Amino acid sequence: MKRRLFLKSAMATSAVATAVGAGLLTPNMVLANSAGFKSKSKAVAGKIAGAGKGSFKFKAPKIAENGAVVPMTVDASKMDGVSNITFFVKNNGTPLVASFNLAGAVGFVSTRAKMGKSSPVTALVTANGKTTAVTQEIKVTIGGCGG
Repeated sequence: MKRRLFLKSAMATSAVATAVGAGLLTPNMVLANSAGFKSKSKAVAGKIAGAGKGSFKFKAPKIAENGAVVPMTVDASKMDGVSNITFFVKNNGTPLVASFNLAGAVGFVSTRAKMGKSSPVTALVTANGKTTAVTQEIKVTIGGCGG
């Protein structure tokens, strides 16, 4: 590595570290707490009420021992024209967990969500302009003891 490049990188890194340590580079607002994200979450809640019964597979554990990493999978690969797959956890502080826009892709998504407490979880699939939903209750235990 060239000496000048190394020195420039070291000085830039120390300047950023100093700014972070002094509190000058802190986020003003977290994305999930923004007004735009909250309005998207409310819009998804409205879609759930008008959604039809889904014909896709929604896989999630009935009992999650660790609410920090709850695996969820939607398999809508047999549906044509899937444009969006969304996960909504009703009792979370931020109910909209994930939304995947799929343009021309196979309708299969797997993710892990954070859940603070037991809640109904809804998976929504939008295909050919029509939204369908499947809801499943997930119980989050505290330390795996059934609390």
